[in-house]
Amino acid sequence: MTDMISWRRVDLPGREIATLDALDEGWRLSGTAVFSSEEGACKLDYVVICDSSWQTNSAQISGFIGGDGVSLSVAMDAERKWHLNGVECDSVEGCIDIDLGFSPSTNLLPIRRLALEVGEEATVKAAWLPFPSLQFELLAQLYRRDGERTYHYESRGGDFVRKLEVNAVGFVTSYPDLWQAESCP
Repeated sequence: MTDMISWRRVDLPGREIATLDALDEGWRLSGTAVFSSEEGACKLDYVVICDSSWQTNSAQISGFIGGDGVSLSVAMDAERKWHLNGVECDSVEGCIDIDLGFSPSTNLLPIRRLALEVGEEATVKAAWLPFPSLQFELLAQLYRRDGERTYHYESRGGDFVRKLEVNAVGFVTSYPDLWQAESCP
């Protein structure tokens, strides 16, 4: 089973395409984002591997930001400690989800893992890789399912709030001011 979606950036020139594949013991979320930024042209490829309960196990990010190459390897050890390029990252200890700051794709992970009913909400801590630094930060997030395909999303202590629309798979189809799906099932 493979699900696919493509987005266009709303705030600046750019596109992204992502796929979600079922694995024998989990999920593979992969994609490519190509966009302009203050740093110059960017192309970032990513692969996130999750277990069957949607907990992030590993991620690979590669490409370039402006003239600088990017090659990141994220891994979880047996005690679920996060490592970035082999270095343990205590700052994101206890996180379950990775959040790629340049992509709407990783919102799918807590949406699928939490499986909230309409009216339910949950707070999660994400291992966030903000753009352009791509250095781990802890990001507390709130997801509240407001409708069959809508979620209230908050982060940064409520300073960042958006109404996310999703498709049947859980991919965000509308991320106001940032991303809009161009094709979605």
